[in-house]
Order: sequence, then C-alpha cells, then structure tokens
Amino acid sequence: MARIRVTAAIAFAALAVSILSIPARAEPRASLDDTAKFIAGMQPSDGSPLKAYTNDGFWKQYAAGFNQAWDGLEKRQLSKIRMLVSRDFKNPQPTLFYFFSGADYLYADAFFPSAKTYVMAGLEPPGQIPDLRKYSRGEMAGALRELRASLSSLLSYSFFRTRSMRIDFGSAKLNGTTPVLMTFLARSGKTIYDAELFDLASDGTLHSVDEKIAKPTGRGVKITFGDASIGAKRTLYYFSTDLSDGGLKSSGFLTFCDTLGKGDSFVKSASYLMHEDNFSTVRTYLLDHSVSLLEDDSGIPIRYFAKGWQLHPYGRYAGPISLFAGKYQARLNEVFAKDKTTPIDFSLGYRWRPAESNVLLAVKDETAVAFNETIPPVVKTSASGNSRLKAETAADRPAKRRYRYRKQKSVDNSFFPMLFGP
Repeated sequence: MARIRVTAAIAFAALAVSILSIPARAEPRASLDDTAKFIAGMQPSDGSPLKAYTNDGFWKQYAAGFNQAWDGLEKRQLSKIRMLVSRDFKNPQPTLFYFFSGADYLYADAFFPSAKTYVMAGLEPPGQIPDLRKYSRGEMAGALRELRASLSSLLSYSFFRTRSMRIDFGSAKLNGTTPVLMTFLARSGKTIYDAELFDLASDGTLHSVDEKIAKPTGRGVKITFGDASIGAKRTLYYFSTDLSDGGLKSSGFLTFCDTLGKGDSFVKSASYLMHEDNFSTVRTYLLDHSVSLLEDDSGIPIRYFAKGWQLHPYGRYAGPISLFAGKYQARLNEVFAKDKTTPIDFSLGYRWRPAESNVLLAVKDETAVAFNETIPPVVKTSASGNSRLKAETAADRPAKRRYRYRKQKSVDNSFFPMLFGP
C-alpha cells in the first residue's frame, strides 16, 4: 500500500511539472486596424479581442467624449475645409510633403485627401506601435486618458502645443506619434493594413529597426492604409528628424524625399522657423520641389515667393500672435488686401478664430509675375521726417537673431482655454 502511495505521489508530481512547463497562452494581438479604431473611440470588428472592453464604463465614457469632440470638429473645421478644397484645389499631386507636422495627419488629409504618399516630419519620436495586451483594464483606461489629453489642442485649435507635446508623447503609455497617427487615420475613415518602425540612414535609405544599423540619423514609422475613395493602398511616412540646416546636412531625409519627385507641400503652425537663416535648406527644398505650397503665415516668408508663383490668399492676415510679434510681414499684409483675398469660415494656425486665420495657396507658374511687381513699395519715414521708398520693411527682412530648433519658441496651453475637456 505504501508503495502504491509513493508511486501515485511521483506520478502526480510529474503531472504537475508537465503542466507548469506548458507555456502560457498569450491573448491574441488585435489587428492594427482594430487597435486604431479602439483608441479612436470607435467599435473594433466583432472578432477582435478588444471587443469585450467596449462594454466597460471607462471605454464607453472615452468613446462618447471623443465622438462629441469629433462631431464639433467636423462641423467647425473639416467639412468647411473639404468644401474649399473641392472648389478651389484642382491639381493635387500624388505626394504631399508636410514638414514641421508633428502627428497632424488630420489636416493633411483634410486639405490633401487624394495624396497617395504622405511625408511628415517633426522632432517628436514615433514611439511604439500600440499593443494593448500588456495593459490591465485600469492601465488601459489611463492610457486612453493620456491620449485624449495629448490630442486636445489639435482637436480644439488645429495645432499641437509644442512644449507639452514632448511630455505627452514621451511619457504616455501610448507614447510617440504613432498612436496619434493611427487614431487620426481611423477617425478619417481609413483602414490600416501595416505599420513598421524604421531607422533612417545617412544615404536616405530606410531600414527596419530590427536591422539595428550603425549610426541611424533618424527614426520613423511607415503606415500602409487605404480607404473606399482610392482603391490602391496608400503610404504615410513619419520621420523624427531635425529639419535645421545642421540636422539636414547628414540625416539623409531630403535624399529620401528626392526619390518621390515633386509634390504638393503643406506648412502650418511651424513656429516661424523658416523665417530664420538656419532653416534655409528646408525652405529652399520646399520652394524647389513643390508644385503647389499651402501655408499659413508661420511658413515660408512671402519675400521668397518671387517670379513664378501664383498667390491665392484666403482669410485675413492679422499678424502673428504676441509670442511671435517680431515675425510680422508688411508685404504679406498687402497680399491679403480685402479686394484680393477669399474669406474662409474655419480657423487655421495660431490665430484660432476664423475671422483672424489665414492660408496662402502658392501655385508654381513660370509665367506668373512676381507679387512685388504688382504691389507698391512700402513708404517708410525716417527719424528726420524724410520719406524714402523701401522694397521691404525691416520686419520683412531676415531676422539676425537665430533660434536653435530644439529650443524653439512654442505655444503653451496658457494662451487658450481647453475646449476638449480634462
């Protein structure tokens, strides 16, 4: 009897060891498209492992708040922009260059909905491709709250707050620009097929981060997506890279852009960096490689649009906000004269009220007369009272003071009340 008991005990122990040695079965990973929908406050597919979480109170509250904010944004901004685009933007190019963009795919899609390739760039890191399996329900609720907070200024005012972006995107559980890009793709009706993090080499080639290349000059994410309006798959590249002259000198970023040929360009809420001498490379690149260039006044100064550009002003140039008071352009004020501009009923850039917002569509046309040949020179009175003609005011000249890109001025949330909620 004792022998039977010993044998049984040994068998039980062996069974226990064999059970413990079986690897734990991980919860299946949700598809990228379902992940994007879930963090955008939209229902994932019925078979998704994320479907069960949509019955939880934290997600229902998150989705309801997101839906409300999105509906307001659609009525206040996006529908009006789409109407303008369908009416006036007649020759869209397959490629869009959107430098100084951060994670703002939202307005890239609104103004350039038919682009097949989007090239976006900013200092913010791409972060990680979201995998929600690793979070408890409490952690997931916290991650969504963080994401909502990081999106609040763009959903309310059309721009990210540069200073807080580095905190929001760097320390959040859903960190970097990748989750934000996925959120905006989902909300814009896109289907996400693939996403891959890459390293940028100095020769302009892209390499999977798994290759671990020596001395990468930048990092980014490539997202493949599609929608019902364009049958073919489309591509979004986001590069985390320094766009100053020094940063571009060895990064390989513009070498990569060269492989795409010419395209349309978009500049918005760019901290007036291309007004500075140490951003001359990227400024020249956009002027040389753009079939059309759409920008607010924080983009390329008007003095650089010489002969060969048709200028179409929209809205009102009210001058920069006080944070950038030294960037006033007297010539741009002339371009936006009341009899020359087309009114807009949406806001764009740092002037977040529609009655104060401006956007300039510059279209390459070699036969176009330079704007400064059609606008009278500015009259400036000297201290002695003698008047003399000036081709440009002191405010239009390149500023002698330079800003380092990583210490650039930025817009803080203290300027505006938040509309999206805490």
